[in-house]
Amino acid sequence: MKPQNSDDRTWELLHSEYIVKRPWLHARRDHVKLPTGEEHDEYYVLEYPEWINVIALTPDGMMVMERQYRHGLRRTDYEICAGVVEPGEAPIDAARRELLEETGYAGGNWREFMTIAPNPANMTNYSHTFIAEGVTQCSSQHLDRTEDIEVLLMSPDEVYNLLRDGGIIQALMAAPLWRYFHEK
Repeated sequence: MKPQNSDDRTWELLHSEYIVKRPWLHARRDHVKLPTGEEHDEYYVLEYPEWINVIALTPDGMMVMERQYRHGLRRTDYEICAGVVEPGEAPIDAARRELLEETGYAGGNWREFMTIAPNPANMTNYSHTFIAEGVTQCSSQHLDRTEDIEVLLMSPDEVYNLLRDGGIIQALMAAPLWRYFHEK
């Protein structure tokens, strides 16, 4: 993705060091110089892989939703299917894989819906959202050992009400859902 304006305000990278290098997260401390000449010697950047989300609908218009615990906020919430793009994997392939693994749903007609940046201030990745219409359940879940996901079929009205009333708070899921309902 390219910036929308031509006023390049790029910071000069003077030094960088990794402080964490794990499979799903690299964290680094950068020493940067701003165009104003000011220096910031402790700017933290989180390098994540690309992420995906799926707004999945069954042939009868029900939305495939998930409910799971999120340890950061220590709460259980409603979500759409989401996951990580593996190295060398296209986002659409990751979306299809994650939907099947997390929910057992597959097939249908797929299209890319939107791409957003989780937090461009200090994160390096994008989150790609796809719409999958006409998905059907073709298997059971194939969860990772650290996943505990409840799958629910909900009407669009139920999902909209959850979104409106604060029942869906994950920003990277709420943004595409708000757009989806706006365009409907």
